[in-house]
Amino acid sequence: MKNPFKGGNDSINDGVNDKTLQESETLLDKDNEGVQEEVKADEEKLAAENSEAEAEEKTEEAASDVNPFEEKYNQLNNQYIRLAADFDNYRKRQEQEREALLKYGAENTIKKFIEVLDNFDRGLKAIETVEDCDKVKECYNLAYKNFTDVMKKVGVEPIDAEGQIFDPNFHEAVMQTPTADKPEHTIIAELQKGYKLGDKVLRPSLVNVATSAE
Repeated sequence: MKNPFKGGNDSINDGVNDKTLQESETLLDKDNEGVQEEVKADEEKLAAENSEAEAEEKTEEAASDVNPFEEKYNQLNNQYIRLAADFDNYRKRQEQEREALLKYGAENTIKKFIEVLDNFDRGLKAIETVEDCDKVKECYNLAYKNFTDVMKKVGVEPIDAEGQIFDPNFHEAVMQTPTADKPEHTIIAELQKGYKLGDKVLRPSLVNVATSAE
């Protein structure tokens, strides 16, 4: 006779075993998923490291491929561009200073000559009613002295000529006179006064030069 409780226990055991098996499979699936995720993460990390290594290698290769002559050329070219810009700025400043000098450089000199004109004006008024020639001569000498003083103040001086040895840098011979009274190449007479500004000749003296009488 069949035990009525036996069949019931088997059914219970089968149910328990099925549930345990399902739980085990679920846990195994989760473990597999975790392992797969870790493997995938490791693969991505390894791929990133490989990409970074490849990038560094390419950078090093690119750096090694740079031509040292090209690098030197670029450096010199940049220096040239900077120097050209500096020179252009310097040239512009020089042009501005030159224009200002041409425009205003003679201002102080002109002011001094205006004072000379004032003296001439006063002298003319003073001799309008004067009949004494000595008085006129005195006024003229005062005006002339005032003018030469101003010339000296601005740096203009007469060139020494008469009695000097002829110097083509300062004198221009327009006459030559044979004579035994003066040494050869001596300036006998100054026909027109010359002037210089510092060491620069503004106008050479026109002179008569002694030559040998023979």
